[in-house]
Amino acid sequence: MKKLSIVLAITVALTLIIAGPVAAKTFFLGIGTGGTGGIYYPYGGGVAEIWSRYVPGVRAVAEVTGASVENVKLASKGETVVGEVMGDVAVAGYEGLSKFKGKKQNILSMAIMYPNLLQLVVLKKSPITNVEQIKGKTISSGSPGSGTNFMAEVVFKALGIPLDSYKDTRLSFTESSNALRDGTIKLGTWSVGPGTSSIMDLATTHDIRIIPFTPEQAKKVLAANKTYSSVELAGGVYNGVDKPVPTIGVWNVLICQKSLDTDLVYKLVKALYEHNDYLCKIHPSAAYTTPENAVKYSPIPLHPGTIKYLKEKGIKVPARLIP
Repeated sequence: MKKLSIVLAITVALTLIIAGPVAAKTFFLGIGTGGTGGIYYPYGGGVAEIWSRYVPGVRAVAEVTGASVENVKLASKGETVVGEVMGDVAVAGYEGLSKFKGKKQNILSMAIMYPNLLQLVVLKKSPITNVEQIKGKTISSGSPGSGTNFMAEVVFKALGIPLDSYKDTRLSFTESSNALRDGTIKLGTWSVGPGTSSIMDLATTHDIRIIPFTPEQAKKVLAANKTYSSVELAGGVYNGVDKPVPTIGVWNVLICQKSLDTDLVYKLVKALYEHNDYLCKIHPSAAYTTPENAVKYSPIPLHPGTIKYLKEKGIKVPARLIP
């Protein structure tokens, strides 16, 4: 028996040497982003790289999706777990409103990303100078399932523009840019961080204008949705758009499935904030992704993992953000 035990011990030892250390279980994490013509996709790719590199056992990947509305549904069902969404869509999903048809989604906020600006783009030669002139025109309000489409419809309704008063092609950012270039639509809608590639590319080949909102229009829109604010698109962001343009803004939120483990979310959030310098190299809008902004601008309650990190940093979390 003693000899047999020695033989078994040697066999086990040799097996471990050959096989190497037992591999830790890997957690695969999908991040719902948007189309490739906006900021969500490169931002999400940067987040995925940070998590894969600095959170042991995590392999994250950015996935092309229909953006905000779809990302809420995917995260709630656990098909992506994490999603990039606009604040108005996050509220609608959390409360089961609007396109979520009374079904509260199982989501919480992880972090605040950066503010989106509503950018209504026309060619410079277009006769459209006011958003209310889209009646009877062919436009794109953004792809189905996107935050852009969600926001556009809220804005149009607030301004008394019936959704059946214009022909809506509902194109992605890249498709909207191409359709404006080809003349198949008269106005394209973007709700995205300033300096998005699809508008910049269009502005290099065609003269463009961005439709401003009047103070009266802004007042109506802000009354329709508490997550919106009046902002200005700075002049010089796009070629030929030299003066500031009054428009509507909304913060973007990194959401996650409510049931995600607290310690896992803590590690993800910690890595995100501590390596934000890398994210800023991908897009300067990531400079808004700070712990302080999480408590200032999150429109829905924070995940317990995020709260754990914020408290560790000495940041007070208001009661409204505690689930």
